[in-house]
Amino acid sequence: EVQLVESGGGLVQPGGSLRLSCAASGFTFTSYYMSWVRQAPGKGLEWVSAINSGGGSTSYADSVKGRFTISRDNAKNTLYLQMNRLKPEDTAVYYCAAAKSLHDIVVGTPEYWGQGTQVTVSP
Repeated sequence: EVQLVESGGGLVQPGGSLRLSCAASGFTFTSYYMSWVRQAPGKGLEWVSAINSGGGSTSYADSVKGRFTISRDNAKNTLYLQMNRLKPEDTAVYYCAAAKSLHDIVVGTPEYWGQGTQVTVSP
């Protein structure tokens, strides 16, 4: 059974930091691109960041560039998102997703999704 389990969300003040984790199982983690996607209240899905299977190539949405860092530990089958200098507009449910290609991530059709973790940025 494929599982992507996010954790690390919570309530944080503006300017604070959080580190999200996504534990993967049931598929060959090292063969997949991984990404983070978020959905703010009342809005559609927004791609946040992606990383290739080896971890050597990353990309970010302009809205988070310079503040968020994506990484992965292939030995632990785990994806991370370090979020710094958080803003109220970062409030959303954050999902991790797995895809065989960057194209699938870009067009929003990854193969596997997690259940999401809530991040709330508020004074």
